[in-house]
Order: sequence, then C-alpha cells, then structure tokens
Amino acid sequence: MATARGWQLEAFLRSLTDLAPSTVEAYRRDLEAFTEWAGRRGLDGPDGVDRTCLRRYLAFLATQGRARRTIARRASALRRYFGWLRRRGGLSADPTAGLTAPKGEARLPRVLRPDEMRRLLHDDDRPGTPDRSGRPDQPDPVDQRDDAVIEVLYGSGLRVAELAGMDLDHLDLDRSRVEVRGKGGKHRTVPLSEPAAQALTRWIQQGRAEMMTTASPAAAVFFNRRGKRLTPRDARRILDRRSAAPTHPHALRHTFATHLLDGGADLRVVQELLGHADLSTTQRYTHVSKERLRRVFDATHPRA
Repeated sequence: MATARGWQLEAFLRSLTDLAPSTVEAYRRDLEAFTEWAGRRGLDGPDGVDRTCLRRYLAFLATQGRARRTIARRASALRRYFGWLRRRGGLSADPTAGLTAPKGEARLPRVLRPDEMRRLLHDDDRPGTPDRSGRPDQPDPVDQRDDAVIEVLYGSGLRVAELAGMDLDHLDLDRSRVEVRGKGGKHRTVPLSEPAAQALTRWIQQGRAEMMTTASPAAAVFFNRRGKRLTPRDARRILDRRSAAPTHPHALRHTFATHLLDGGADLRVVQELLGHADLSTTQRYTHVSKERLRRVFDATHPRA
C-alpha cells in the first residue's frame, strides 16, 4: 500500500467534471460519511481500507436501517473514488474490486398526467389571452422563460443539467433542433418540438434581453432572476411554482420517453434521443408504458 496521504476527497471531487454539481455534492456527502465512520476506527486515509472494511461499512449502513437504494449508491461512490485513487497511483490495489452491495429498489419513474402537463405548460392561460377585464395580458419575461424551459424539458427530454448548460450557438431554431452536451462530454442532436421552438423564439427575441444584466453570460440561453446562468435548482423552482405537487425536472424527461414509446417509437431511437449509453437504461420506460397500457385496459375493456 502507498503511504498515508489523507483521503484526497477534494482532488477527487474536482476530477468529476462530467457530473452535474448536485451529483458531485451527493458524492461528497456519501464519501464524507464513510471517512467519518472510518476515522472512528482509527483510519486516517485510504491506505488501511480493504474489502473487509468496506463490507463492514455496508453492513453497518444496513443495521442503521438505511434503504437498499442508499447503500447501493454509497457503494457506487466508493467504487468510483477508490478506482480514481488506483489510477492515480495512490493505491496498489482497488479494495472495491469484487465488492457487492444490495441493488436499489426498482422504482418506475413518475409520468405526469395530462392535467399536470396542462398546468405546467399553462395551456389554458397563455400570455396574450384576454383576462376578466377584457384586456390582453402583457408578455412577462419570466413567464416566457418558464414556458421555454418546460417546453424544452418535455419536448426534447433533456436532462436539467443539459438545459442549464445550453448556449445560444447550440440552438438551430430554423431547423428546430438543439445540440446537447450530455454526460461524459458526449454530444447529441435532439429535435425541438414545434411548441418548444416557438417558446424559445419568443423568449430569445423578447424576454431574454429584459432579464440580462451586465454580468450575464452572453452565450447562455437561460438566466435566473439575478441575470446569472440558470441552474438546475432554478429549474426545479420553476416547476414548483407551476405544479400543484412537488415535481422534479426529471419527471418531464420520463414523460417525454414514455409518450414516445406509447406512440410507437422504436426503443433505440428513444435511447439516442435521451443520450443513454446503455439500452437497458432506456428499457425501464417500456415497463412504465406497459403499466400505463394495463391501466387503460383495466379501466376500459368490458372483460378486464
């Protein structure tokens, strides 16, 4: 083993350039929880950690009543961390090699109902329609931005970090498509729905300039109220303002994929649109779709 040089957590976290800030913070919390546990057992660095130690840690989490999904996530963080140390020469062997952990509970992603989508998209309350006094509403830049954010998340199935990182030169509104910078720096081109392209055009031509400040990044498509680049947390707040129940931006991605499959889209096409490296990740949406079909069957067929 290498000589003790501390846990090097900050250097590891800085290496996670392909992950969203929220994911990096999750790694930080999981690894700090492990190092605190290890410190109570006299370990002040990774040198003294072996597979038996890691198994004891996972068993400890189980005795604390941690969910299987949480334990699996922490094991995944440990694998990436110790693999990074091994590649840097900080360890002569990776103690996570062959480490097994309980798989997380299989959870079907939430798919939004039509009424939830109408509420999010303000389909019954668009700017420009007369209010009770008969006067047309004035376009509001925040509403224009929020419309565009939600239309793109649903209409193109983007991850929220991909939307937040979108620049103007990624957009081709004439051909209704966007170039997406996904996980691991991989690029893909995704079509924009007609409502998404229209909402983006309204935002860029009208509301965007009103929300810009001298400190705003000129390349960014979306800004928050302070004129800074929109963050994933800002996007979550947009959904919280519009939805009746807490709604994560990823639910729009789930809904996008499920609606495509319900409409007969090929699974590999959906995989490419979502930017999934592994087809098995996309296949979970087929389970959602089958569940939806079963509910429709049970509710409508006279012999169900």
